[in-house]
Amino acid sequence: MTHTDTPDTFTLGSRRVKRMGYGAMQLAGPGVFGAPKDRHAALSVLREAVERGVNHIDTSDFYGPHITNQIIREALHPYPDNLTIVTKIGARRDAQGGWLPDLSPEGLTRAVHDNLRNLRLEVLEVVNLRIMFDVHGPAEGSIEAPLAALAGLQQQGLVKHIGLSNVTPTQVKEAQSVTKIVCVQNLYNIAQRQDDPLIDELAREGIAFVPFFPLGGFTPLQSSALADVAARLEATPMQVALAWLLRRSPNILLIPGTSSVAHLRENLAASQLVLPDDALNALNAIGAKGQ
Repeated sequence: MTHTDTPDTFTLGSRRVKRMGYGAMQLAGPGVFGAPKDRHAALSVLREAVERGVNHIDTSDFYGPHITNQIIREALHPYPDNLTIVTKIGARRDAQGGWLPDLSPEGLTRAVHDNLRNLRLEVLEVVNLRIMFDVHGPAEGSIEAPLAALAGLQQQGLVKHIGLSNVTPTQVKEAQSVTKIVCVQNLYNIAQRQDDPLIDELAREGIAFVPFFPLGGFTPLQSSALADVAARLEATPMQVALAWLLRRSPNILLIPGTSSVAHLRENLAASQLVLPDDALNALNAIGAKGQ
């Protein structure tokens, strides 16, 4: 693994997007379910993000459900020409807000149309197929059947590009034998680096990797190490964690989420944070035991 100065954009499907994007999951209510407490604040965050140059927004119609996409539509439609909205399908919510797998052809078709309707789009730029064999993380198993169903929707002109979420390297290879894959979205951060080889392989192929939960899974000791670097650089731990991910590989696209304009500004500022070599060494050591 190497850390080098990297550009601030990368290819996602047929577009070039800024590597610091925005994840819209937190715009829904608690537990990503129901309406937000402050809809005006949610609208303000989206508008602020786009005004500050964000051109990659990650969402799903099962956030809410439906509510997050409706907020995106209200805040930003008609969308700027350079804005890439990425959504995901493969799950649904029960009446209590639980997450249920929904990988049937009928479920995937319904999800694509829900996204189109609530975002008010005629075609979805990128759709990630969220694999739900295990809701807690990637689990092996063939994904050919749901992927073929999504590829069929692509052939109908409803989807431009296909990505994957919550998958194993084996499943990525299987998917690539079925259709072109433009991105992979998995849990990854300083402490949880099981996807290091996958990131490097995808980088060689020009495929984006989109990590979620950039601070997830820290132990107190690891959190302390991150906090020490942040204090030395006069930054927040989240800013340092995001800056590390940007330095990790040029194909990493970030989608930190927030419902606060102030927090959004902090996240975006992380792209300008310079990590000296000694700070990188300290941050790399956080996840050394997982390699």
